[in-house]
Amino acid sequence: MTKVYVLSQKGLKGLKIGAAAVLLAGAALLFWERETIRAAMSPSGPERTIQLVTGEFKSTTSDGKTIEAYRWDPGTIYMKKGERIRLSIYGVNGASHPFIIEGLNIKGEVKKGKETVVSFRAAKPGVYRIICLTHPDMAHNGPMVGYLVIDE
Repeated sequence: MTKVYVLSQKGLKGLKIGAAAVLLAGAALLFWERETIRAAMSPSGPERTIQLVTGEFKSTTSDGKTIEAYRWDPGTIYMKKGERIRLSIYGVNGASHPFIIEGLNIKGEVKKGKETVVSFRAAKPGVYRIICLTHPDMAHNGPMVGYLVIDE
């Protein structure tokens, strides 16, 4: 059985007004989201927070020796030139990770169970290493090195 609905002039007018309101609200939401994203990515926009954690890989070799390696996670972070960045680094593994970010004159220390925050403006394009001074190479359960990539 087929159902047929008949709208009066008054019902059709209400339907048009409702549809127009929905379309207008949708357009406003899309514009707002686009502007929010643009502001977040804009050099003059708000500071962008990037979350990092300290991580550890641990294993046992066939002769019973325990080996481990520490890392930053994520290991590579991309940002735009001029962008304001807030690195929020949380210590998960390892008691302490004193670090430097080469070329940005930034130093800090991440402790297990604590958050360390460093803020900066990504002023000059390039690749900058965040290096844990406790684990800089294989001899010290590393290398615990991450990369900050600043694009033009």
